[in-house]
Amino acid sequence: MGDSPRRRSDYYTAWVSGMLFPLHERFKGHASVKVRKTMERSQWLSPEQIVQGQLDGLRQLLSHAQAHVPYYQKLFDSVGLAPNDMRSLQDLQGLPLLDKEKIRANLDTLRADNARNLTRFNTGGSSGEPLVFYIGKERVSHDIAAKWRATRWWGVDIGDPEIVIWGSPIELGAQDRLRSLRDYLLRSKLLPAFEMSGQKLEHFLATIRRLRPRMLFGYPSALSHIAQYADRKGVEMNDIGIQVAFVTSERLYDDQRRQIGATFGCSVANGYGSRDAGFIAHECPAGGMHITAEDIIVEIIDAEGRVLPHGEAGEIVVTHLASGDFPFIRYRTGDVGVLDDKRCACGRGLPLLREIQGRSTDFVVAQDGTIMHGLALIYILRDMPQIRAFKIVQETLDFTRILIVTASGLDQADASHIVAAFQSRLGKHVAVKIEEVSEIPAEKSGKFRYVVSKVTVPAEQ
Repeated sequence: MGDSPRRRSDYYTAWVSGMLFPLHERFKGHASVKVRKTMERSQWLSPEQIVQGQLDGLRQLLSHAQAHVPYYQKLFDSVGLAPNDMRSLQDLQGLPLLDKEKIRANLDTLRADNARNLTRFNTGGSSGEPLVFYIGKERVSHDIAAKWRATRWWGVDIGDPEIVIWGSPIELGAQDRLRSLRDYLLRSKLLPAFEMSGQKLEHFLATIRRLRPRMLFGYPSALSHIAQYADRKGVEMNDIGIQVAFVTSERLYDDQRRQIGATFGCSVANGYGSRDAGFIAHECPAGGMHITAEDIIVEIIDAEGRVLPHGEAGEIVVTHLASGDFPFIRYRTGDVGVLDDKRCACGRGLPLLREIQGRSTDFVVAQDGTIMHGLALIYILRDMPQIRAFKIVQETLDFTRILIVTASGLDQADASHIVAAFQSRLGKHVAVKIEEVSEIPAEKSGKFRYVVSKVTVPAEQ
């Protein structure tokens, strides 16, 4: 009797994960296999042991920066810092914060003088002004290992069939023959998230059904958009064996989690990170958002840059311990979140993020200066079943636009209700303009953003 298709798939996955991908990583000069195995042991250490490991890693990073990074040589001299004087992670607060403006102004002096084979990256950012920075092979190896470890938490592995719905031009522009062959062998299919027309969505659903992936990976907005389309068209997608949908790069809303999970018949695993800051946290099956503490130190700060205690919301600041070639030390992400001091039920000693509330541009500012999350406006529109899609754009403190897609139009009573509800939150003198459109295009990145505020909020000051 021959092996079942599932058993043959397991054999192939084991070969890819245990042999092919490690060979690929060795060829590229990455230590990701060794780092992942180390992380799979260290995740079970006690919180105290993990903090000690972070402190050791921090001293090594600061010593390296003092010896090889001109920007930090000058900075450490100015603040009188000696890396070996670091007695606790709290001593990190003696260093100034790093932000995008400082990176733009000091790009060359932030590179280590002994760095080799750096890769240049360019991100658009919420302001539209690109951020250029560099990443070395050590950082790449650790980021790959962090994502790989989190993938395995969910009973899937590299080599299991995967569909990636993504919009980054870095990935989409790199689909040469060699990369296409690699993705074919790894059973990973990349679908561009830039265009979500009906024809494209039909193609996406057909491709997912044909390839029968064990995992999906993409923006939560894009995956929920595809799921909503499948539901509207009556296309069953919960019978093809998808085990987990990994979502990242945006805030995951509760209704998106429910939509993706129900339509595709799978678990939904949240991930938090960015190309500049690294893979910061991943969700485990017990529901904890575990910080990749072997690589990342997370601080939460208020608008004045003061570190906040666990349980209070503020801007997320990260120090990436594997970024010696181009150090990210106390880097302001522009994201808002809350740290947790509890242990996860899974038993891992890794610290937790209790909440990731989104980017500071996901927040809006009322006329009286009150800062509120975009959810305060989102829920007004989500409670109206005739609205299929929407986007809120806060142009100024005095003017907000709402793009709306409906099935059969919006009557005057509904329009008046929306305007009144928005004014009750933003201010009674705010001009609210409703624009009914046939579709709402994705951002250039391929993401679908519910709220875009062009008003500066304190988290980015």
